[in-house]
Order: sequence, then C-alpha cells, then structure tokens
Amino acid sequence: MVVRRERYMILHMWKLLHGQTSNDLDVQFYKRSRFGTLARVPSMCRGSTSGHQSLYDNSFAVKGPKLWNSVPYHLNSIEEFATFKTKLTTFLLSIPDNPPVKGYTAPNSNSLLAWRMDASASAVCTLGWSTI
Repeated sequence: MVVRRERYMILHMWKLLHGQTSNDLDVQFYKRSRFGTLARVPSMCRGSTSGHQSLYDNSFAVKGPKLWNSVPYHLNSIEEFATFKTKLTTFLLSIPDNPPVKGYTAPNSNSLLAWRMDASASAVCTLGWSTI
C-alpha cells in the first residue's frame, strides 16, 4: 500500500514538472547536470512542535519532492508519460516489498525513502536502478 501511494505521488510530480496538472502548491523544479531534474523541498521553521513537524513531513508539498528526488536520473529525464509510468513501475517492482505483518518487526517502513536510506538494502536498490 505504501509503495502504491508513493508511485501515485511520483506520477503526480512528473505531471507537475511537465505542466499536465495545476501546480497549486508551487512545487519548484531545478536541473542539475549530474542528477537531472530535482524538486525543491520547502523548509520549515526550526521552532515548530513535533505535531507540526509530523504534519509537515507527511504533506504532499514535502513528501512529493523527496520521492521525486529519490527517483534515479535515467527515470526522471523521461519525457513521455506512458514510458515514464512503465519504467517507474519496473523500478518499484525491483525494490523488495516487505509490508508490516502483525507480530513481526519490519526492516523499515516499506517506503521508497526508507529503502534509499537503508544501507543493507543499498545493493538490492542499486541493482534495480542500474537494470532499468
């Protein structure tokens, strides 16, 4: 469920980048020669409460750019939506799906962002990113 939701967020970010949907949140993109097109993650006040921090972290304005920035360069540079969607699906299927199971401890939250930060899974993710 987490990966499916994140897939939809990444697809929506692609549509924002290419002007196929309205950019109500004013998500900004910038190009880097080494990493392709990246999205700017908005900053938050330092003195905010943990409740506000949680709301901030889970909002589309923050999570969308973070997910977009975690997509490999060869994917975020694709110009055609159907091709991007297919390659993104292939990429996401290469990442292990470990949903939470009652009574067992999950290795991470099963999010693309968690897999990017998980050192033990980096070999699996790198393999998936290089084969697409």
